[in-house]
Amino acid sequence: MNSLSDDFLKYCLALMNIEGVGSIIARKIVQKHENLSELFLSKSSGEFHCEGVPKVVFDRIRNFTDFDLIEKEIRFINDNNIHVTTFFDEQYPSNLKECYDAPFLLFSKGTVDFTNDRIISLVGTRNVTSYGIGFIKELMQEIATYNPIIVSGYAYGVDIQAHLAAIENDLETFAVLGHGLDQTYPKIHKKYNNLILEHGGFISEFATYDVFKKENFIKRNRIVAGLSKATLVIESAIKGGSLSTAKFANDYNRDVFALPGRNSDLYSAGCNFLIKTNQANLLTSVDDLVYYLNWDIEKKEMQNMKSFLLPDDLTKEELLVVNFLKDNGAEILDVIALQTVIPVYKLSAILLNLELRNLINPLPGKLFELKK
Repeated sequence: MNSLSDDFLKYCLALMNIEGVGSIIARKIVQKHENLSELFLSKSSGEFHCEGVPKVVFDRIRNFTDFDLIEKEIRFINDNNIHVTTFFDEQYPSNLKECYDAPFLLFSKGTVDFTNDRIISLVGTRNVTSYGIGFIKELMQEIATYNPIIVSGYAYGVDIQAHLAAIENDLETFAVLGHGLDQTYPKIHKKYNNLILEHGGFISEFATYDVFKKENFIKRNRIVAGLSKATLVIESAIKGGSLSTAKFANDYNRDVFALPGRNSDLYSAGCNFLIKTNQANLLTSVDDLVYYLNWDIEKKEMQNMKSFLLPDDLTKEELLVVNFLKDNGAEILDVIALQTVIPVYKLSAILLNLELRNLINPLPGKLFELKK
Protein backbone atom coordinates (compact mmCIF):
# COMPACT_ATOMS: atom_id res chain seq x y z
CA MET A 1 0.00 0.00 0.00
CA ASN A 2 2.89 2.36 0.68
CA SER A 3 3.84 4.33 -2.46
CA LEU A 4 7.40 5.17 -1.38
CA SER A 5 10.20 2.77 -2.18
CA ASP A 6 11.61 1.03 0.88
CA ASP A 7 15.03 2.52 0.12
CA PHE A 8 13.80 6.12 -0.01
CA LEU A 9 11.54 5.55 3.00
CA LYS A 10 14.51 4.13 4.90
CA TYR A 11 16.50 7.33 4.57
CA CYS A 12 13.49 9.58 5.18
CA LEU A 13 12.88 7.80 8.49
CA ALA A 14 16.56 7.92 9.34
CA LEU A 15 16.66 11.65 8.61
CA MET A 16 13.85 12.27 11.09
CA ASN A 17 15.89 10.44 13.73
CA ILE A 18 18.80 12.86 13.49
CA GLU A 19 19.22 15.20 16.45
CA GLY A 20 18.37 18.74 15.38
CA VAL A 21 16.23 17.67 12.43
CA GLY A 22 12.56 18.57 12.62
CA SER A 23 10.01 18.83 9.85
CA ILE A 24 11.22 22.20 8.55
CA ILE A 25 14.90 21.18 8.45
CA ALA A 26 14.02 17.83 6.87
CA ARG A 27 12.06 19.56 4.10
CA LYS A 28 14.98 21.89 3.39
CA ILE A 29 17.45 19.01 3.18
CA VAL A 30 15.29 16.85 0.91
CA GLN A 31 14.52 19.77 -1.35
CA LYS A 32 18.25 20.46 -1.76
CA HIS A 33 19.53 16.86 -1.74
CA GLU A 34 16.95 14.51 -3.28
CA ASN A 35 19.30 11.51 -3.12
CA LEU A 36 19.27 10.99 0.64
CA SER A 37 21.42 7.87 0.48
CA GLU A 38 24.38 10.01 -0.59
CA LEU A 39 24.10 11.99 2.64
CA PHE A 40 24.12 8.89 4.84
CA LEU A 41 26.73 6.93 2.91
CA SER A 42 29.19 9.73 2.16
CA LYS A 43 32.69 9.56 3.64
CA SER A 44 32.71 13.30 4.31
CA SER A 45 29.90 15.64 5.25
CA GLY A 46 31.87 18.65 4.03
CA GLU A 47 30.56 18.34 0.48
CA PHE A 48 26.96 18.92 1.59
CA HIS A 49 25.36 22.17 2.64
CA CYS A 50 21.91 23.69 2.86
CA GLU A 51 20.89 27.19 3.83
CA GLY A 52 19.59 27.29 7.38
CA VAL A 53 20.96 23.84 8.26
CA PRO A 54 24.00 23.73 10.61
CA LYS A 55 27.01 21.75 9.39
CA VAL A 56 26.84 19.57 12.50
CA VAL A 57 23.56 18.12 11.22
CA PHE A 58 25.31 16.71 8.14
CA ASP A 59 27.99 15.24 10.43
CA ARG A 60 25.27 13.48 12.44
CA ILE A 61 23.62 12.20 9.26
CA ARG A 62 26.89 10.66 8.05
CA ASN A 63 27.47 9.05 11.46
CA PHE A 64 23.97 7.58 11.84
CA THR A 65 24.10 3.81 12.39
CA ASP A 66 20.78 2.73 13.93
CA PHE A 67 19.32 1.27 10.75
CA ASP A 68 17.98 -1.78 12.62
CA LEU A 69 15.39 0.52 14.17
CA ILE A 70 14.49 1.86 10.75
CA GLU A 71 14.19 -1.59 9.15
CA LYS A 72 11.87 -2.67 11.95
CA GLU A 73 9.64 0.33 11.29
CA ILE A 74 9.50 -0.42 7.56
CA ARG A 75 8.42 -3.99 8.31
CA PHE A 76 5.63 -2.64 10.53
CA ILE A 77 4.55 -0.24 7.78
CA ASN A 78 4.44 -2.96 5.11
CA ASP A 79 2.81 -5.58 7.35
CA ASN A 80 0.02 -3.24 8.49
CA ASN A 81 -0.90 -1.46 5.25
CA ILE A 82 0.37 1.88 6.49
CA HIS A 83 0.64 4.60 3.87
CA VAL A 84 3.55 7.05 4.22
CA THR A 85 3.45 10.40 2.48
CA THR A 86 6.23 12.98 2.30
CA PHE A 87 5.61 16.71 2.13
CA PHE A 88 6.59 16.70 -1.55
CA ASP A 89 4.14 13.98 -2.66
CA GLU A 90 1.03 14.85 -4.69
CA GLN A 91 -1.09 12.87 -2.20
CA TYR A 92 0.00 15.10 0.69
CA PRO A 93 -3.03 17.07 2.01
CA SER A 94 -3.12 20.41 0.19
CA ASN A 95 -4.51 22.31 3.18
CA LEU A 96 -1.72 21.06 5.43
CA LYS A 97 0.96 21.80 2.84
CA GLU A 98 0.11 25.50 3.18
CA CYS A 99 1.28 25.49 6.82
CA TYR A 100 4.83 26.67 7.51
CA ASP A 101 5.44 23.90 10.06
CA ALA A 102 3.72 21.05 8.20
CA PRO A 103 5.10 17.57 9.00
CA PHE A 104 7.69 16.17 6.63
CA LEU A 105 6.21 12.65 6.97
CA LEU A 106 2.62 11.56 7.48
CA PHE A 107 1.64 8.00 8.41
CA SER A 108 -1.94 7.02 7.66
CA LYS A 109 -4.21 4.00 7.64
CA GLY A 110 -7.64 3.58 6.13
CA THR A 111 -9.28 5.39 3.23
CA VAL A 112 -7.50 8.70 3.69
CA ASP A 113 -8.24 10.76 0.59
CA PHE A 114 -7.83 14.51 0.75
CA THR A 115 -8.99 15.37 -2.76
CA ASN A 116 -12.11 16.71 -1.03
CA ASP A 117 -10.73 19.78 0.75
CA ARG A 118 -14.08 20.62 2.37
CA ILE A 119 -12.70 19.63 5.76
CA ILE A 120 -13.71 20.90 9.20
CA SER A 121 -12.29 19.99 12.58
CA LEU A 122 -14.18 19.78 15.85
CA VAL A 123 -12.27 20.16 19.11
CA GLY A 124 -13.10 20.77 22.73
CA THR A 125 -13.07 19.55 26.29
CA ARG A 126 -12.70 15.95 27.42
CA ASN A 127 -15.57 16.69 29.82
CA VAL A 128 -18.18 17.46 27.19
CA THR A 129 -21.65 18.22 28.55
CA SER A 130 -25.07 17.26 27.22
CA TYR A 131 -25.23 20.77 25.71
CA GLY A 132 -22.10 20.12 23.66
CA ILE A 133 -23.12 16.60 22.64
CA GLY A 134 -26.55 17.78 21.55
CA PHE A 135 -25.05 20.55 19.43
CA ILE A 136 -22.55 18.16 17.78
CA LYS A 137 -25.32 15.72 16.83
CA GLU A 138 -27.56 18.46 15.46
CA LEU A 139 -24.67 20.03 13.55
CA MET A 140 -23.73 16.75 11.88
CA GLN A 141 -27.29 16.06 10.82
CA GLU A 142 -27.64 19.49 9.24
CA ILE A 143 -24.20 19.67 7.66
CA ALA A 144 -24.36 16.20 6.09
CA THR A 145 -25.89 17.63 2.92
CA TYR A 146 -22.62 19.51 2.27
CA ASN A 147 -20.60 16.27 2.61
CA PRO A 148 -17.60 17.61 4.56
CA ILE A 149 -14.80 15.51 6.05
CA ILE A 150 -14.76 15.66 9.85
CA VAL A 151 -11.39 15.77 11.60
CA SER A 152 -10.67 15.47 15.31
CA GLY A 153 -8.11 14.07 17.73
CA TYR A 154 -9.77 10.83 18.94
CA ALA A 155 -9.64 11.99 22.57
CA TYR A 156 -12.33 11.73 25.23
CA GLY A 157 -15.26 14.13 25.07
CA VAL A 158 -15.82 16.38 22.08
CA ASP A 159 -13.37 14.48 19.84
CA ILE A 160 -14.95 11.05 20.02
CA GLN A 161 -18.47 12.51 19.93
CA ALA A 162 -17.57 14.31 16.69
CA HIS A 163 -16.18 11.13 15.11
CA LEU A 164 -19.21 9.05 16.07
CA ALA A 165 -21.74 11.69 15.01
CA ALA A 166 -19.99 11.98 11.64
CA ILE A 167 -20.20 8.23 11.13
CA GLU A 168 -23.85 8.20 12.16
CA ASN A 169 -24.53 10.67 9.36
CA ASP A 170 -22.43 8.77 6.81
CA LEU A 171 -19.63 11.36 6.69
CA GLU A 172 -15.93 10.61 6.36
CA THR A 173 -13.94 11.18 9.53
CA PHE A 174 -10.20 11.21 10.17
CA ALA A 175 -8.63 10.81 13.60
CA VAL A 176 -5.30 12.57 14.10
CA LEU A 177 -3.15 10.79 16.68
CA GLY A 178 -0.42 12.01 19.00
CA HIS A 179 1.46 8.69 18.79
CA GLY A 180 2.33 5.94 16.34
CA LEU A 181 -0.27 3.87 14.53
CA ASP A 182 0.63 0.81 16.59
CA GLN A 183 -1.40 1.97 19.58
CA THR A 184 -4.66 3.60 20.62
CA TYR A 185 -5.00 6.35 23.20
CA PRO A 186 -7.15 6.37 25.17
CA LYS A 187 -7.26 2.57 25.11
CA ILE A 188 -11.02 2.49 25.65
CA HIS A 189 -11.46 3.91 22.14
CA LYS A 190 -9.92 0.81 20.59
CA LYS A 191 -13.46 -0.53 20.23
CA TYR A 192 -14.10 2.21 17.65
CA ASN A 193 -10.99 1.59 15.54
CA ASN A 194 -12.66 -0.57 12.89
CA LEU A 195 -15.56 1.86 12.65
CA ILE A 196 -13.16 4.74 12.00
CA LEU A 197 -11.29 2.70 9.37
CA GLU A 198 -14.56 1.91 7.58
CA HIS A 199 -15.47 5.61 7.38
CA GLY A 200 -12.10 7.29 6.99
CA GLY A 201 -8.92 6.54 8.84
CA PHE A 202 -6.09 7.47 11.18
CA ILE A 203 -3.29 9.97 10.60
CA SER A 204 -0.10 10.65 12.54
CA GLU A 205 3.33 12.18 12.08
CA PHE A 206 4.78 9.80 14.68
CA ALA A 207 6.54 6.50 13.97
CA THR A 208 6.01 3.55 16.29
CA TYR A 209 9.40 4.10 17.96
CA ASP A 210 8.69 7.75 18.83
CA VAL A 211 8.36 8.32 22.57
CA PHE A 212 4.76 8.79 23.68
CA LYS A 213 4.78 12.08 25.60
CA LYS A 214 2.42 14.91 26.50
CA GLU A 215 3.99 17.40 24.06
CA ASN A 216 2.91 15.17 21.17
CA PHE A 217 -0.67 16.30 21.60
CA ILE A 218 0.25 19.93 20.90
CA LYS A 219 1.93 18.74 17.69
CA ARG A 220 -1.20 16.73 16.89
CA ASN A 221 -3.34 19.84 17.40
CA ARG A 222 -1.47 21.76 14.71
CA ILE A 223 -2.22 18.97 12.22
CA VAL A 224 -5.91 19.00 13.20
CA ALA A 225 -5.98 22.74 12.51
CA GLY A 226 -3.81 22.55 9.40
CA LEU A 227 -5.88 19.88 7.67
CA SER A 228 -9.06 21.90 8.03
CA LYS A 229 -10.70 24.84 6.34
CA ALA A 230 -12.31 25.69 9.66
CA THR A 231 -11.89 24.69 13.30
CA LEU A 232 -14.94 24.50 15.57
CA VAL A 233 -14.41 24.76 19.32
CA ILE A 234 -17.48 23.16 20.87
CA GLU A 235 -16.81 23.45 24.60
CA SER A 236 -13.64 24.46 26.45
CA ALA A 237 -12.53 25.71 29.83
CA ILE A 238 -10.63 29.00 29.87
CA LYS A 239 -7.32 27.12 29.76
CA GLY A 240 -8.51 24.14 27.74
CA GLY A 241 -6.08 22.35 25.45
CA SER A 242 -8.35 22.89 22.46
CA LEU A 243 -7.54 26.60 22.61
CA SER A 244 -4.10 25.69 21.24
CA THR A 245 -5.82 24.20 18.17
CA ALA A 246 -7.76 27.44 17.73
CA LYS A 247 -4.49 29.39 17.96
CA PHE A 248 -2.87 27.20 15.31
CA ALA A 249 -5.90 27.68 13.06
CA ASN A 250 -5.71 31.46 13.45
CA ASP A 251 -1.97 31.40 12.77
CA TYR A 252 -2.67 29.46 9.56
CA ASN A 253 -5.28 32.08 8.58
CA ARG A 254 -8.13 29.56 8.81
CA ASP A 255 -11.64 30.24 10.06
CA VAL A 256 -12.30 29.52 13.74
CA PHE A 257 -15.76 29.15 15.27
CA ALA A 258 -16.80 28.76 18.89
CA LEU A 259 -20.07 27.65 20.46
CA PRO A 260 -21.15 30.24 23.05
CA GLY A 261 -22.53 29.31 26.45
CA ARG A 262 -23.65 30.84 29.73
CA ASN A 263 -21.10 32.86 31.67
CA SER A 264 -21.53 30.51 34.62
CA ASP A 265 -20.68 27.38 32.59
CA LEU A 266 -17.10 26.22 33.21
CA TYR A 267 -16.80 24.54 29.83
CA SER A 268 -18.11 27.52 27.89
CA ALA A 269 -15.59 29.96 29.35
CA GLY A 270 -12.95 29.22 26.74
CA CYS A 271 -15.41 29.55 23.84
CA ASN A 272 -16.82 32.80 25.19
CA PHE A 273 -13.27 34.14 25.55
CA LEU A 274 -12.42 33.29 21.93
CA ILE A 275 -15.55 35.07 20.70
CA LYS A 276 -15.04 38.07 23.00
CA THR A 277 -11.44 38.56 21.87
CA ASN A 278 -12.30 38.15 18.17
CA GLN A 279 -10.34 34.92 17.90
CA ALA A 280 -13.41 33.00 16.79
CA ASN A 281 -16.67 33.57 14.95
CA LEU A 282 -19.93 32.96 16.78
CA LEU A 283 -21.29 29.46 16.10
CA THR A 284 -24.97 28.96 16.82
CA SER A 285 -26.03 26.77 13.89
CA VAL A 286 -24.81 25.22 10.68
CA ASP A 287 -25.92 28.38 8.88
CA ASP A 288 -23.12 30.36 10.54
CA LEU A 289 -20.57 27.89 9.25
CA VAL A 290 -21.77 27.59 5.66
CA TYR A 291 -22.18 31.37 5.41
CA TYR A 292 -18.58 32.15 6.36
CA LEU A 293 -17.19 29.32 4.23
CA ASN A 294 -19.38 30.26 1.22
CA TRP A 295 -20.80 26.75 1.06
CA ASP A 296 -24.33 28.16 0.78
CA ILE A 297 -23.38 30.07 -2.37
CA GLU A 298 -21.82 26.95 -3.90
CA LYS A 299 -24.92 24.93 -3.06
CA LYS A 300 -27.28 27.54 -4.56
CA GLU A 301 -25.21 27.62 -7.73
CA MET A 302 -25.44 23.84 -7.99
CA GLN A 303 -29.19 23.97 -7.38
CA ASN A 304 -29.62 26.65 -10.03
CA MET A 305 -27.62 24.64 -12.55
CA LYS A 306 -29.80 21.63 -11.79
CA SER A 307 -32.97 23.71 -11.97
CA PHE A 308 -32.24 25.00 -15.43
CA LEU A 309 -31.08 21.74 -16.97
CA LEU A 310 -33.67 21.63 -19.75
CA PRO A 311 -34.75 18.83 -22.10
CA ASP A 312 -33.09 18.83 -25.50
CA ASP A 313 -36.37 18.53 -27.44
CA LEU A 314 -37.99 21.85 -26.53
CA THR A 315 -39.33 23.81 -29.49
CA LYS A 316 -37.94 27.25 -30.26
CA GLU A 317 -41.04 28.93 -28.79
CA GLU A 318 -41.06 26.71 -25.67
CA LEU A 319 -37.42 27.61 -25.07
CA LEU A 320 -38.27 31.27 -25.53
CA VAL A 321 -40.95 31.06 -22.82
CA VAL A 322 -38.71 29.12 -20.43
CA ASN A 323 -35.86 31.62 -20.79
CA PHE A 324 -38.27 34.53 -20.26
CA LEU A 325 -39.55 33.02 -16.99
CA LYS A 326 -35.99 32.18 -15.95
CA ASP A 327 -34.90 35.81 -16.36
CA ASN A 328 -38.03 37.54 -15.07
CA GLY A 329 -39.61 35.21 -12.52
CA ALA A 330 -43.37 34.71 -12.21
CA GLU A 331 -45.40 36.65 -14.77
CA ILE A 332 -48.97 36.87 -16.05
CA LEU A 333 -50.09 35.32 -19.33
CA ASP A 334 -50.64 38.61 -21.19
CA VAL A 335 -47.18 39.97 -20.31
CA ILE A 336 -45.49 36.73 -21.39
CA ALA A 337 -47.35 36.88 -24.70
CA LEU A 338 -46.42 40.54 -25.21
CA GLN A 339 -42.71 40.10 -24.38
CA THR A 340 -42.21 36.86 -26.34
CA VAL A 341 -44.37 38.01 -29.26
CA ILE A 342 -46.37 34.77 -29.13
CA PRO A 343 -50.16 34.98 -29.64
CA VAL A 344 -52.18 34.26 -26.48
CA TYR A 345 -54.07 31.31 -28.02
CA LYS A 346 -50.76 29.69 -28.99
CA LEU A 347 -49.02 30.64 -25.72
CA SER A 348 -51.78 28.94 -23.69
CA ALA A 349 -51.06 25.63 -25.41
CA ILE A 350 -47.30 26.08 -24.89
CA LEU A 351 -47.75 26.81 -21.20
CA LEU A 352 -50.00 23.77 -20.76
CA ASN A 353 -47.43 21.54 -22.44
CA LEU A 354 -44.62 22.93 -20.24
CA GLU A 355 -46.79 22.36 -17.16
CA LEU A 356 -47.44 18.74 -18.16
CA ARG A 357 -43.70 18.26 -18.59
CA ASN A 358 -43.23 19.53 -15.02
CA LEU A 359 -41.18 22.54 -16.13
CA ILE A 360 -43.45 25.37 -14.95
CA ASN A 361 -45.96 26.02 -12.17
CA PRO A 362 -49.34 27.75 -12.78
CA LEU A 363 -50.17 30.26 -10.03
CA PRO A 364 -53.36 32.11 -9.04
CA GLY A 365 -54.15 35.19 -11.14
CA LYS A 366 -52.97 33.64 -14.45
CA LEU A 367 -49.37 33.78 -13.23
CA PHE A 368 -46.76 31.27 -14.37
CA GLU A 369 -43.28 30.56 -12.98
CA LEU A 370 -40.40 28.31 -13.83
CA LYS A 371 -40.28 25.27 -11.53
CA LYS A 372 -37.30 25.40 -9.13
